Amino acid sequence: MNTNYEVRYASGPEAVKKYDTQALRDEFLVKDLMVADQVKWVYSHYDRFMVGSAVPTKGSLVLETLDTLKSENFLDRRELGIINIGGSGIVTVDGVEYALDHKEALYVGQGNKSVVFSSKSSSNPAQYYLNSTPAHKAFPIKKIGINDVEVVELGSPETANARTLRKYIVNSVVDVCQLQMGMTTLKSGSVWNTMPAHVHDRRMEVYFYIEVPEDQAVCHFMGQPNETRHIWMANNEAVISPPWSIHSGSGTSNYTFIWGMAGENLDYSDMDMCAINEMR
Repeated sequence: MNTNYEVRYASGPEAVKKYDTQALRDEFLVKDLMVADQVKWVYSHYDRFMVGSAVPTKGSLVLETLDTLKSENFLDRRELGIINIGGSGIVTVDGVEYALDHKEALYVGQGNKSVVFSSKSSSNPAQYYLNSTPAHKAFPIKKIGINDVEVVELGSPETANARTLRKYIVNSVVDVCQLQMGMTTLKSGSVWNTMPAHVHDRRMEVYFYIEVPEDQAVCHFMGQPNETRHIWMANNEAVISPPWSIHSGSGTSNYTFIWGMAGENLDYSDMDMCAINEMR
């Protein structure tokens, strides 16, 4: 078995106010993703969201069910989003192959039995970033290429937050139950993401920071708007954001991050904005 997973329970804002740096990192930071020849998962009790990765180099990797799911197959009661941030690869679902190049995505609906991850080159393997949420209905598999995404330009150079947001797995692109995924790229000279910040009490979110230079970092902000905390993050690390928390970051250089959401609704614009000058 090449699958490792851990379970994280949910914490309320009053408890988190008392956390020190290490406690915050232990609770919300997801490290050591993109490990060669492993499927890795963190199962969060915030909306039962799962964040993970698969990096096949020596051979294929199989999406195995986990004991915590209590299901015969991983996708019996779940849906899955996959974004490839590495070299070219192939994801085979119930015998059908889907080629995924760099920054292409695949949505796999509930009820599919077999998912196999492979790379076209062992020297430049695919690196599959995975998000999964509970699902109540089966929707068709769909590949989302670079030209299939919805593109939104946000921010400005003057406020150091000029960025390009690409919506991959959203209900205007793909039929889904509750999973949403996309990618945001900061432009050169800009460092702030999701600023002004917001919360959305109807859903939780996970950020996965990529393309962070080795000698640089991103300071990710979380917590209630009037009681913020921060976590310093490196390349290929993810962070869990509870529904009551802001989720914003500032890097020491520009970078890219993948966002994934789950919860009450599919309205992307469902956000409770936080005034910058009222943050604490």
